[in-house]
Amino acid sequence: MASTQQPASSGSDGQRYATNDERKRKRMESNRESARRSRKRKQQHLEELMSQLTQLQNQSTIWREKIESVGRNFHTLDAENNVLRAQMAELTERLDSLNSLTRFWADANGLAVDIPEIPDTLLEPWQLPCPIQPITASADMFQF
Repeated sequence: MASTQQPASSGSDGQRYATNDERKRKRMESNRESARRSRKRKQQHLEELMSQLTQLQNQSTIWREKIESVGRNFHTLDAENNVLRAQMAELTERLDSLNSLTRFWADANGLAVDIPEIPDTLLEPWQLPCPIQPITASADMFQF
């Protein structure tokens, strides 16, 4: 008993397949468009990141140069400061020697000489409330 039954609505099956194919085609097309947009967004993001990287590298170079310049200035000023400290120590020692000679001379001649101690503010001028005017001196002032 072989009966050949065909579906009741074979025309509607063909239309259903066509509709399914159309949906599938539209979905694939939509997926492709979505993937294209996604790739485009990723590309734009990558370009923005590359731009930021370049900008940050440039800023880093500028800051590195500034830091190196400040370091060089620091070392120059530190060396100058060391020279000034040595000069101050030498001048203080000379002044102490001159004060000793003056006291010895005053004692030998029976004179009373008041030699004040060097105030700390003169040894540390950065602590003065107002700036000191430079003292001018010539080399022949110290000849005996």
